[in-house]
Amino acid sequence: MKVVILAGGFGTRISEESQFKPKPMIEIGGKPILWHIMKEYAHYGFDDFIICAGYKQYVIKEWFADYYLHNSDMTFDFRNGQNEMIVHESHMDAWRVTVVDTGLNTMTGGRIKRIQKYVGDEPFMMTYGDGVCDVDISKLLEFHKSHGKIATLTAVLQEQQKGVLDIGGDNAVKSFREKNMSDCAPINAGYMVLQPEIFNYIEGDQTVFEKEPLMSLVEKGELMSYMHKGFWQCMDNAREKEMLEKMLESDKAPWKKWEN
Repeated sequence: MKVVILAGGFGTRISEESQFKPKPMIEIGGKPILWHIMKEYAHYGFDDFIICAGYKQYVIKEWFADYYLHNSDMTFDFRNGQNEMIVHESHMDAWRVTVVDTGLNTMTGGRIKRIQKYVGDEPFMMTYGDGVCDVDISKLLEFHKSHGKIATLTAVLQEQQKGVLDIGGDNAVKSFREKNMSDCAPINAGYMVLQPEIFNYIEGDQTVFEKEPLMSLVEKGELMSYMHKGFWQCMDNAREKEMLEKMLESDKAPWKKWEN
């Protein structure tokens, strides 16, 4: 089963790094967050990837073009007019990676529509290129197969960030308390499984996948949620990037199952 990763956004909120590379190529722990996501899927045996690129898409292509070189021990011998390259040991991941330029200003739904020919008439997985998670992808797929609907998304509980106010009709604050788990709301964390029928719900480049397509699925009872109570974190800004970096530095990165 193929894994589609949306990696075409501008990432303008993350940092000055987004001037030079797409957000999924911003590094945590010395590797792009895109690589971390791919390692998650590969851990469960899913190693055929389709990257929906857009903004500075050449950065992603060039990174994978050099991937073999950067993950191998090599000797470059230029003596006596030679130009010989010797590979001693390679630490490559056994992946198949298709990088598709899905347009600079294409919306999320449009990006998915553009890679239809690479997916074919078969179910596929899809997630966003800026969030990591420790969801059990095998169990997610098992759940998707069990209900027979067109789409499954992974839902996580998003905690409130501030204290909670109880405000009366006269605008007076009746109570104030710190947030707790009862204030959480489930959100779409990506990590989806989709049937090929999903393409019928996407009109074109300006379709936002999270709006019309998903709302249509909701109306038809074709969208299911897989509730994940573990770790999930997106990387929308510099603070979240720093948090993920610290988790890696302290060897407490829940999504890094491939080394557990």
